Amino acid sequence: MAGFSISVFADNIPDARVISFDPAGVMLASSPSEGKIFALPDKDGNEKADGVEVVVGNLNRPHGMEWRCRDPENPKNCTFYIAETDKLSEFAYDPDAYKATGKRKLIDLPSGGGHFTRTLLFMPSPNEDMLLVSVGSSCNVCKENNDRRASIIAYDINTGKSEIFANGLRNSVFMSIHPVTGDIWATEMGRDNLGDDIPPDEINIIKKDNFYGWPWLYGKNIRDESFQPNVSILPVNLNPPIIEITAHSAPLGLAFFGEEGWSEDYWHDLLVAYHGSWNRSVPTGYKIVRIKLDEKGNFNGIEDFITGWLKEDGTRSGRPVDIKIFPAGPIYISDDQAGVIYRVVKTQ
Repeated sequence: MAGFSISVFADNIPDARVISFDPAGVMLASSPSEGKIFALPDKDGNEKADGVEVVVGNLNRPHGMEWRCRDPENPKNCTFYIAETDKLSEFAYDPDAYKATGKRKLIDLPSGGGHFTRTLLFMPSPNEDMLLVSVGSSCNVCKENNDRRASIIAYDINTGKSEIFANGLRNSVFMSIHPVTGDIWATEMGRDNLGDDIPPDEINIIKKDNFYGWPWLYGKNIRDESFQPNVSILPVNLNPPIIEITAHSAPLGLAFFGEEGWSEDYWHDLLVAYHGSWNRSVPTGYKIVRIKLDEKGNFNGIEDFITGWLKEDGTRSGRPVDIKIFPAGPIYISDDQAGVIYRVVKTQ
């Protein structure tokens, strides 16, 4: 994208996935394959991480991270939440040593089968004590035996109770809050083995108690006739996607531009990471796109923002995953193939 430059902020991070920032502003990255959370401090302020430090290890494919600070002025008085593939846990965190300790399991999460990632997001006020946990399906397309698969679970950090918040979501790996409406937006990867062009991948607005189609429907509530075609009774509260994406793009991280520090033409727009196809005759994805939106979230167009990971010969040099946008920049992007975190800044 014209007017921006990209560089490597940190490398040597195997399987770099979710990006988070501790209460002191230090970047953390999850590495599911290593079973670790890494800290990437930049103590000298030269816009590159000084190195890679292990915050906590011996985890079961950790992915999502969230924070809750009882005293925002004291970064040592914060709880660190980590989603492993089979559980949600909380830790004490030392921002000086970059260490998470005192692990306490909060709830079990269904595990096994496919789609192992679990991602976290605190809801906005007045429900800020509800922690959302995304849990993908165990299969490509099937009727799940566990109703917490293919869903988003809400966990109340005050009561310890959890419930299904929304379901029919085959694999909504990442979620983000719209800066104006407060709605929860989530990417969603459609099923495989229906050809190159169907079903579309999706972006959904997640509402409590709503159903988003899988495994019975895809796209704008189109019936998947290849899956149990004789079933005629479907769930209620059906919700089509707000945006459809080219099939097999594998959308993951998404982040909104705020108004602070950005020119008005970027306000409320959305960046989405397309992790890229693995089962399409002509590869697609492997890029960051900008989805243009008005302040109410209405779609105004889409354009490439960063490309180059997919080469002309079909090989790939990286696969973007998570995105974090700061006022006036920088923008940070993780890449689980290259094992790096990119830093994107405005140049004009």
